[in-house]
Amino acid sequence: MVQIKDVLSGKLTGREVELKGWIYRTRTVGGKVFVVLRDSTGVLQITITKGEVRPEQFEAAAKALLESAVKAFGTVVQDKRAPGGYELRAMDFAVVSFAEKFPIQEDQSEEFLLDIRHLWIRSQRMAQIFRVRHTVFAAIHEYFRGQGFWEVHPPMITPAGSEGGSTLFEMDYFGRKAYLTQSWQFYAEALALAMEKVYYIGPSFRAEKSRTTRHLTEYWHAEMEEAWAGMDDVIKHAEGVIAHACQRVAEERSDEVRALGRPPEFLKAVSPPFEHIRYDDALKALRAKGMEVEWGKDLRTLEERALTEGKTKPVVVTHYPVVSQAFYKRRDPADPKYVLGFDVIAGDDVGELVGGSERETDLEVLTKSLRDQGQDPKAVDWYLDTRRYGSVPHSGFGMGVERLIQWICKLGHIRDAIPFPRTPARFSP
Repeated sequence: MVQIKDVLSGKLTGREVELKGWIYRTRTVGGKVFVVLRDSTGVLQITITKGEVRPEQFEAAAKALLESAVKAFGTVVQDKRAPGGYELRAMDFAVVSFAEKFPIQEDQSEEFLLDIRHLWIRSQRMAQIFRVRHTVFAAIHEYFRGQGFWEVHPPMITPAGSEGGSTLFEMDYFGRKAYLTQSWQFYAEALALAMEKVYYIGPSFRAEKSRTTRHLTEYWHAEMEEAWAGMDDVIKHAEGVIAHACQRVAEERSDEVRALGRPPEFLKAVSPPFEHIRYDDALKALRAKGMEVEWGKDLRTLEERALTEGKTKPVVVTHYPVVSQAFYKRRDPADPKYVLGFDVIAGDDVGELVGGSERETDLEVLTKSLRDQGQDPKAVDWYLDTRRYGSVPHSGFGMGVERLIQWICKLGHIRDAIPFPRTPARFSP
C-alpha cells in the first residue's frame, strides 16, 4: 500500500496511486475541493476538481468534515504551493466514513485535550512524537542486543517493593497483599547470576503524588543488570544507550524532532563520555551559584537545572551519601559514607534520566541496611538468596524512557511522551 511518506519522497511523481487516510484540513474554492489527507506517515494535499471525478464523489468531498475517512486515487504531481511540495490530483474519491463535527478546535485547554486524549492523539504533533518514541524503543533494544545482553521479562505483580513502600500500588491477590512493580531490579539481580548480561523494557508503577512536568504513575522503564561489572562499567552503558538513541532519532526522525523544536544537530552531538561530577563537588558548584543544599539531601529540580544549564549533553552525578540511598547500593570501599551510585541528569527541566549503582554483595551489610531502614529482611529472603549462593560483583540501572523522549523531543511535559498518560489526577481515557 502506498503511504504519504512515499509520495513526499519524490519517487512516485507522475505515477497513479491510491491513498487511504483521514481528512486533516479541507476547503472548497469554486469547483475545487482541497483536502489535506493524513495517514500515519504524514500529510498530503489532494485536489478534487469538479468534472474530473463523478458528481457524487465531488459532492461527498465537499460535504466531508474533518477526520472523515477517505480513499483517493489519482496522479502524483509536484507543486511547491502544496504542503510538502507534492499533491495528488484525484481521478476517484470515496468517503469511507463521514465524521461528525470534530470537537477539537484551535486554542483548546490542556485539560480538555487530556479529556479527549483518544482524539487528540490524531494530531500531527502527537504523531511526530509517537514516531520518535518508536525509534527510541528500537534504539534501546538495538544497543543492548548489540552489547551482548539478553532480553528477559520480570513479573508485574510482586510480593514486595524495591524502592520503598510509600510509592507502591497495593492490590488484592486472591486474598493476599501484593503490589504492582516499581522496578525489575530484584529479579534482574537473580537473572544476572544466570544470564550475566540482561535487560528489559516494560512498565513500572509509582504511587507518587508528584504533580510535576516529569512524573507519571505508570511509565516505561529500560533497565539493565550485568554480572562481573562495577559502577563505572554500567555508567558507560548508560551513556552509550542514551547516545545511541539520540543518533538513531537524528538519522531517522530528523523532520519530526525539528518540527518539535529540537535540531537534529543537537542530538548528533550527544556522544560519550558525558561530564562526570561527584555529589560533593556538585554541591560546591551549586554553592558557587548561590544555592545551598544540605549534605545528604537529594538534588531537586532547581539544583538539577543549575547543574545542566548551558550543557549540550547530560551530566553524570556519582557517589551519593549513604544516608539518602537505598539499602542495596554498595558502600564505597574508599569512603563508606558514600555509595557507588549515580544519576544521569538531562537539561531542559527533564532532570534524572537514569539512576543506577553497583549492588551490595555482603549479606550482613544488606541485612543490617534493611533493618536500619525499617524493613524486615524476611520479606525479601528470596532476594537475599542471591548473596548466599555464588554472589559476584554486579551493577545495573533503570532509565525512564518517557523522560528520555521528553528530552529528545524538547517537550514541556512528560505526559506528551506517552499516548495515554497516567498521573495522580488522571487514569482515563
